[in-house]
This record gives sequence, C-alpha cells and structure tokens, in this order.
Amino acid sequence: MLYWKNGNDSLRTDEIALSQFFIEEFHPSYGLAFYSSTGWYNRLYINFILRRHIFFFMLQTYFPTMLMVMLSWVSFWIDRRAVPARVSLGITTVLTMTTIITGVSASMPQVSYVKAVDIYLWASFLFVFLSVIEYAAVNYFTTVEEMKKLQKGKLPVPYNASQAMAYDGCFHDDIDVSPFPELPTTPSTTRTIPPRASSTDPPPTEGTRLWRKRSVGKNLRFIMSNSYMIDSYSRIIFPVAYLLFNIIYWCIYS
Repeated sequence: MLYWKNGNDSLRTDEIALSQFFIEEFHPSYGLAFYSSTGWYNRLYINFILRRHIFFFMLQTYFPTMLMVMLSWVSFWIDRRAVPARVSLGITTVLTMTTIITGVSASMPQVSYVKAVDIYLWASFLFVFLSVIEYAAVNYFTTVEEMKKLQKGKLPVPYNASQAMAYDGCFHDDIDVSPFPELPTTPSTTRTIPPRASSTDPPPTEGTRLWRKRSVGKNLRFIMSNSYMIDSYSRIIFPVAYLLFNIIYWCIYS
C-alpha cells in the first residue's frame, strides 16, 4: 500500500520552475485503480494548480493589440478626402491584427472552447474593423454632400476633389491651387434679409418653448449632411468604448 507519509510536505516545489506557469498550490492524495486484466492497484496522485505568467502575454499579445487599436484611431484626425492615407492605414491595422490572432492561435492549445485571449483579440479586431467601416461611411456621405451642393449651385463648376483636399490642409506640391471663382449674383440666389420683429410684438410668456427638440431621424440626417461630424464623434466614442471594454475585461479575467 502506497501513501504520502508527510502529506503536503512530502513534495517540495521550490526548485520546480516552469517557463509559462508557476505553481500556486498542490494537493497530494492516494487511491485505488482497477485494471480489468490484473485487478486493483494502489496509486498516488498529485493535483497541481498552475497560474499562467501574464507578463509574457502582455508583451507579446496585449500591448501590440492595444497599440494597433490606438493606431487605427489616427485616421479620425486625417482629412476625410485623403483617401489613400486613411485606406492604407485602415488596411494595415486590419492585416496586423489578423497576423497577431493567427500567431496566438498557433501557439495555443487547439481547444473547442473560447479562451480569454480570444475574446480580447477578436474584440480589438472588431474596433479596428469598425474604424475602417467608419471611414467608408464618411467618404460616402462626403461624396453625397458635395454632389448635392454641386447640384444646388453652392460649389463652383470647376470644383474638383483634389483642389478641395489642398484647401483642407493636405499639402500637394503638384496641384496649382487657384481661388474659387465667385458665383454670379442672380435674383434666385440673392439673399433676402427677413424684417426684424417690431417692438410692438408681445414678449414670450412664461412656459413658451423657444426651441423644439430634434427627432432621432432629423439628427441622423443632420449628421449625414455634415459628414465631418462623424469623425468628431468617433474621436470620443471609440476611445471611451475601448476603455470601457478593457475595464470590464480585466475586472473579469484578472
């Protein structure tokens, strides 16, 4: 009959060193094992409780992922008409995130359940992907907005996108920037100034609403007609949402 003579003191774990884990505690035990061909045998057991070294994964996985997500936010401060700059930045961050996810999956055991690192990586990949989708929406609404202005005569006829990029602050040494020609004043475009209210009009009484709250549909149409506001809101929404996700994630898995 085999048994542990001194219990937990029968085994010393001070000299055991693992590259990715450290031993939190262990529980020795013993029991009987049955073999159909030979019968019962006495057996000794040790149950180890391991804890993973998180610092290695912080350097190899979490920090690069955070930097890639933050790098995707740089496109919110780039001019919305600078298509090559913003598209290349978005595609680069998406491909880098794909490489990180592939490398981590190859180094991890092939299990059927979802791991904690998988949740973090795919959530970060979603933030990067949404930043690319955000620019696609901004570019589309900007194009629609400029076409509407061109049809209404608010933009000059020789207007082109490259000239608008130069006026928006992007330097182009191969573009000759010339001032926009002034629109001719016609009776249809003459601005009429409404008459001021006479002093005899009664002042608004108490309880009179001086403004009306916009509906959700009107707010969406207003943002769509002013596409630059999407970038302005994204500069706040994306970092706050990602910070909130990190707080929830590390509170659960730390």
